[in-house]
Amino acid sequence: MHEIVLRRIGTENVEQLQKIAKQTFFDTFSPHNTEENIAQYMAKGFTIEKLTAELQNENSEFFFVLSDEEVIGYLKVNFGDAQTELQDKNSLEIERIYVSKDFHGKKVGQILYDKALEIAQNKNLQYVWLGVWEENIRAIQFYKKNGFVEFDKHIFKFGDEEQTDLMMKKELK
Repeated sequence: MHEIVLRRIGTENVEQLQKIAKQTFFDTFSPHNTEENIAQYMAKGFTIEKLTAELQNENSEFFFVLSDEEVIGYLKVNFGDAQTELQDKNSLEIERIYVSKDFHGKKVGQILYDKALEIAQNKNLQYVWLGVWEENIRAIQFYKKNGFVEFDKHIFKFGDEEQTDLMMKKELK
């Protein structure tokens, strides 16, 4: 395997972020959803304007994971009021860990997860939480392997469907 490097990113990287975000989202969810719902979400969820605003939020951090200078995945974490649901000052939300399918099974997701955990520990937070689609078995197994437990569910509106996300968390203290 080539050298893997993590790099924090900012608004100057928004076009690269859009490219990897669209690619990994499509690869992850298109086999299990309608073309219409995928297209609708991708058209709204990954605009340059939306991603720029996310990158500018002081309570969010983004990291690229690179292999030989090629972006192969990314991480987005939120704290404080940037969290999508709980907004607990004692928690960190892992909103996105996405890895190019060519690098699945090569510990790249683990590297991104470990970075999220390091951030939470450096901020002296009590727990890390996330939402994961109940049909994303690969991700659920990954989080369970890393000590996460389910604590709730919520409905995620995806196009014309209502999908259930499992809410999972890991206590740090």
